[in-house]
Amino acid sequence: MKRVAIIGVTGAVGQEFVIALNKHPWFEVKHIAASERSVKKKFVDAIRDPNSGILKWHIREPIPEYIKDMIVESVDDIKTENLDLIFSSVESEAARDIETKFAKDVPVISTSAAYRYEPDVPILIPGINDEHVALLDIQRKNRGWKGFVAPLPNCTTTGLAITMKPLLDKFGAQKIIMTSMQSMSGAGRSPGVSALDITDNIIPYIPKEEDKVRIETGKILGNLVDGKIDPAKLKVSCTCTRVPVIDGHTESVFVETMKHADPESVKKAMREFSDKVSVAGLPSAPKEYLMVHEDPTRPQPRLDREVNDGMTTVVGRLREDTVFENGIKYVLFSHNEKMGSAKGAVLLAEMLYKKGYI
Repeated sequence: MKRVAIIGVTGAVGQEFVIALNKHPWFEVKHIAASERSVKKKFVDAIRDPNSGILKWHIREPIPEYIKDMIVESVDDIKTENLDLIFSSVESEAARDIETKFAKDVPVISTSAAYRYEPDVPILIPGINDEHVALLDIQRKNRGWKGFVAPLPNCTTTGLAITMKPLLDKFGAQKIIMTSMQSMSGAGRSPGVSALDITDNIIPYIPKEEDKVRIETGKILGNLVDGKIDPAKLKVSCTCTRVPVIDGHTESVFVETMKHADPESVKKAMREFSDKVSVAGLPSAPKEYLMVHEDPTRPQPRLDREVNDGMTTVVGRLREDTVFENGIKYVLFSHNEKMGSAKGAVLLAEMLYKKGYI
């Protein structure tokens, strides 16, 4: 068993890590850390409001027994010699310093944006750009680290990049126009999004989100050439919105391709890609990596967020576009707190373990 720590364990993403690592066959949580107000408390007490007694546990599943009485440590007290891997769910402002400190000695898999845009740091989605893993060796050499930082993409990018991979490989995707309808949980719990703002409403702007999707999609789908990622020659234009949905991001996508892409050919390409995906068989990998619906009313957040425990990207409404000369359009759904966050990070750790990086 590999010994792991969760940094930022009391937050929304940290709690998702707690669930994703419960009874994991390869990874055992040995240490947990959070902000100073939680230090030296049992986990179950650290997430309890001291005044009201309310447990700030945000997940439908009950708190796993293994974590309840585990003592929350200070980040400064975590000793890397006792660990094989660190999962970081710290917000970006603090993440840079924390992840740098740990990566000098051990691998760090992160859900923050702190390192995403560094030239020697790959943004990895297991099954999509596995070949970019080789950049971790260059990162270690460049920085003199024993470990590395491997960040996940922004959760809005995840579903888009997954669906684009077979389109790029088979049809030469060139341009993407996307509008996202993102869930409230994607804004986090603090400060999050006010119920008074989002109820009976759509908020048509999420700070920095559109640039993240544009840059990250190109980087993820690019090629590793001479130790550097050459971004995919894709033009990406998107509008990111927040909608009154609890979990899961829905996206309306228009793609211009070099080759003619009729709906049946695209469905076939997506299904064939899903059947042969490299991560098949890993403990956290879904039975269907990419699912294509025939029902024109799918995907829907309420119906599709639990498919394969939120690890499947679901596509529907595949049809030819009438504006692009060679074009296809579809709707996708991706669970921002599962594949797009902690459980996706655990899947990445599984892939890196299999490749000998952990």
